[in-house]
Amino acid sequence: MSPHNDAPSPTGSFTTGFNRSFRPSGSETLMTGHLSVGEPHSPLSCSYSSTSLDSAPFHMARPLVPGVYVPTMCFFEEGTEDLDTVTIAHHAVRLARAGVTGLATQGSNGEAVHLTHSERQLVTATTRKALNESGFSHMPIIVGCGSQSTRETIQYCREGWEAGGDYALVLPPSYYAPLFAPSSETIIEFFHAVADASPIPIIIYNYPGAVNGMDLSSDIILQLAEHSNIVGVKLTCGNTGKLNRVAAAARKLSKKHDPDHPEFLVLAGSADFSIQSLVAGGHGILAGLANIAPKACIQTIELYKQGKVAESQTMQEVVSQGDWTAIQGGVVGVKAGLQSWMGYGGVGRSPLPRPSPDQAREWKEGFRELVMLEKSL
Repeated sequence: MSPHNDAPSPTGSFTTGFNRSFRPSGSETLMTGHLSVGEPHSPLSCSYSSTSLDSAPFHMARPLVPGVYVPTMCFFEEGTEDLDTVTIAHHAVRLARAGVTGLATQGSNGEAVHLTHSERQLVTATTRKALNESGFSHMPIIVGCGSQSTRETIQYCREGWEAGGDYALVLPPSYYAPLFAPSSETIIEFFHAVADASPIPIIIYNYPGAVNGMDLSSDIILQLAEHSNIVGVKLTCGNTGKLNRVAAAARKLSKKHDPDHPEFLVLAGSADFSIQSLVAGGHGILAGLANIAPKACIQTIELYKQGKVAESQTMQEVVSQGDWTAIQGGVVGVKAGLQSWMGYGGVGRSPLPRPSPDQAREWKEGFRELVMLEKSL
């Protein structure tokens, strides 16, 4: 995990004004149900027809509430590497039925970097349609929309809205970070420009490992939180001190504090510090391990909230050990674990390697205790 760089947060440096009622204006309203299946000149097509993607309600109020959010996997057909929308839909519904709070598409677990613009839209639209048709139309979808340019990031936000997404998860740009001067000002300008133009609210994604070590301080996050269209943060940095500062300041600045409907949602980015994040005032997790064990992740948090700390700690130990397997194997290992234990998952899109038989066995064993716990719930 990348080192944590976080300057002390001075008191009294934040303003009020958390207004979370953003909705697209008439000129920004985008159409759904007209998604192209593939890029015009792409040899990689998809296995799904978009003729009925506009089943209502694609767009409705889906507030962010505390709980377990899952960055879903993306699945591909064997041989062709075309999108396997049947499995994408099946997986989304499986997670919803397990009781998760929301889903996120186009993250690192979803291999967003391997997808074209239209494929990204299709994954999100397929997920929205599957949830709606299975009785989960209330469930929010967060869409990964980070890109290196402000222009393309805004484009991803608009396409995410078109496809049925409710919120945009945005990484800071990092490729030209040495040229940002000063870096904090450039980052603030970037997020403000994206939030001003996006038809869906923004969630800041602080993940130093994905952005050349760039680690947003609590001061910067809270300055960004003052924007009316920035409504939360995912902290994959693992810094619970930062999480505590952000959660505490956001709570104090809320117009009307409601623990069940926070105005600024603060999520841990990994399941291995679920309890720690709750102690620090966080609202839950947005964690890839829940692809394999959603019930275990949910129960760990629920037991803590019920005051059953010892039981929660015992479950957290199993979750943390399983998360270590997921961290070591990355998306390749998680897919191998799904394939071994759930009978689906397949492999990543090239150039991701296929796991060797020894690796698949090792990852299966690494998830064993966690899967046994999941099956017992």
